[in-house]
Amino acid sequence: MPKETLLPGTLEMLVLRTLAIEPMHGYAIAQHIHRISKEALKVEEGSLYPALQRILVKKWAKAEWRESANGRRIRVYTLTAAGRKQLGLEEAKFNALYGAIARVLKGAQ
Repeated sequence: MPKETLLPGTLEMLVLRTLAIEPMHGYAIAQHIHRISKEALKVEEGSLYPALQRILVKKWAKAEWRESANGRRIRVYTLTAAGRKQLGLEEAKFNALYGAIARVLKGAQ
């Protein structure tokens, strides 16, 4: 099955939603999105890490270095209060857009 392309701005919303579950490192975020989408969405490193950087700059998440179970250094991202608020706004905008598209598709039949 071909991997779907995300709408602009959607990746940040998906990352924030994932971090709302628990703090995670980048690879775990990508795997979660891939798994929960039933493998329809694949987040590449070249998209994920710039999105995480934008999220950090906007203070929607914070990051800290930790040691993984196998002794490797990993950067773990945690959602902030500002990130939770932004997630609500992003989901509301997405749901409004999704509803509008659905209405057009329904009316086009």
